[in-house]
Amino acid sequence: MAQAGGAGAGAWGRRGAGRAPWRWAPALLWLAAATAAAAGDPSRRQWPVPYKRFSFRPEPDPYCQAKYTFCPTGSPIPVMKDDDVIEVFRLQAPVWEFKYGDLLGHLKIMHDAIGFRSTLTEKNYTMEWYELFQLGNCTFPHLRPEMNAPFWCNQGAACFFEGIDDNHWKENGTLVLVATISGGMFNKMAKWVKQDNETGIYYETWTVQASPKKEAEKWFESYDCSKFVLRTYEKLAELGADFKKIETNYTRIFLYSGEPTYLGNETSVFGPTGNKTLALAIKKFYYPFKPHLSTKEFLLSLLQIFDAVVIHREFYLFYNFEYWFLPMKSPFIKITYEEIPLPNRKNRTLSGL
Repeated sequence: MAQAGGAGAGAWGRRGAGRAPWRWAPALLWLAAATAAAAGDPSRRQWPVPYKRFSFRPEPDPYCQAKYTFCPTGSPIPVMKDDDVIEVFRLQAPVWEFKYGDLLGHLKIMHDAIGFRSTLTEKNYTMEWYELFQLGNCTFPHLRPEMNAPFWCNQGAACFFEGIDDNHWKENGTLVLVATISGGMFNKMAKWVKQDNETGIYYETWTVQASPKKEAEKWFESYDCSKFVLRTYEKLAELGADFKKIETNYTRIFLYSGEPTYLGNETSVFGPTGNKTLALAIKKFYYPFKPHLSTKEFLLSLLQIFDAVVIHREFYLFYNFEYWFLPMKSPFIKITYEEIPLPNRKNRTLSGL
């Protein structure tokens, strides 16, 4: 598995005490934007915009530091015997449970992972995908005085370690058997996870669509812990896994907007020939989200964010390392906990139907 700031090839690590949010992370319901003036590029308008994959994972900038080390006790993913029987578990617990207990669980803001148990060795394993530098860094940039452009510390990666913390998952969440696979299938899944992890390198918090209606146009998809779990389930189904018929729900954070306008990448917006008015507007948008605010600054920034998103209905999104303008619409933002069914087996023979 490709090196990802300390989690990589043969070093899938366990997360530390948890993911430490910026002070803004509990305030994800509040977003900001500023005035923008840039023409859209019609050739860009493929909805939803495909998540961009990369040929390799870059080393993180030393400026990016996590309060809690990413995957500190990771272990290489083992090679299972082909005839081993591997139990697959759905794992879910409240986000930042280490800090807030079940508080976010009451709001159905949940973190997802997958557990495995080898019946031959009786060893358990946990696999999950999350932010290298905590959620705040993946959602909002740093505005560094020495840099003209916003600076992003945004990477997400897979984490694999031996053991399943039963109390963590069971106390306020879920630990339930969803499938049984062979050791051979597990090994094929492991090769796929390595490739998926090396090419899908950044975290995306938001799902952006035109309205809360199911048939609404979707502009951007999120790329987070639950999406990794769903992709893994789909791969296992493709390899022949049969999943149980149980209800599975996932947290999603939506932004609602009219059709987005493409603004450009860092060079075209913030470079020497960039649009200085637009560049200033984007930085003004992100300014209220800076970390380490006093209580007074925090409350003032909330008012600024409310004014921008709800009153002026503006938002800037950074996706695929490019900037987009979102003309926000009511209800602006919503956190849902919706059912996404477990997949059906993909490679059944006709006789097996």
